[in-house]
Amino acid sequence: MTTIGVCEDDAQLRSVITRAFKAEDFDVVSVATGAEALRAFVERQPDVIVLDLGLPDVDGRDVCLALKANGVVAPVLMLTARTGVHHKVAGFEAGADDYLGKPFALAELMARVRVLERRAIAMRPTPEGARLDPATHAVVDGEVSVALTPTEFAVLARLMSVPGEVVRRRALVAAGWPDGAIVSDNTLDSYVRRIRNKLSGLPEGGPRVETVHGVGYVWR
Repeated sequence: MTTIGVCEDDAQLRSVITRAFKAEDFDVVSVATGAEALRAFVERQPDVIVLDLGLPDVDGRDVCLALKANGVVAPVLMLTARTGVHHKVAGFEAGADDYLGKPFALAELMARVRVLERRAIAMRPTPEGARLDPATHAVVDGEVSVALTPTEFAVLARLMSVPGEVVRRRALVAAGWPDGAIVSDNTLDSYVRRIRNKLSGLPEGGPRVETVHGVGYVWR
């Protein structure tokens, strides 16, 4: 399960964001201050961090710098009411990967986080060495590279993010079709078959996509 770190001092907004992520099957580590973020996100590193710029105890940009300095590699989405270009530039220079001004729609926040999630997942190798290359939209194992469509890439990335764990159909649909499209079970199954066919071109003995009947799929 992908873990989202949320650092937002507004209790009501923090609660809304946390509930929204949990409803999409994310695990959430939620804190209210920069000091709490440094403790919580270093101890248990999230996959993606949503970080408020205007925190009560410290500037969010300093928190971002400190997290990176302490070995946290998760991509960071900054939230802020300060929409000036110089604020955005300063945020990016501090290590932020994306920027979202307040007020914002939850759907846009979710979409931006999923982009960062895919980026983080794509660069994460599995124990057997297979990895996803976002530059070429391919799965790579050793010297072998197999091209994927954008939807195949997103579905496989979701599976590869949690090797050995079952990913439910709902989560795979959300990953592959993030704009809220209505996707039938047959459509998802068809894409998984296509992914399996392409994975057959990888070296023998590597991980594969297995079916867990009535639940979803697993990468192992």
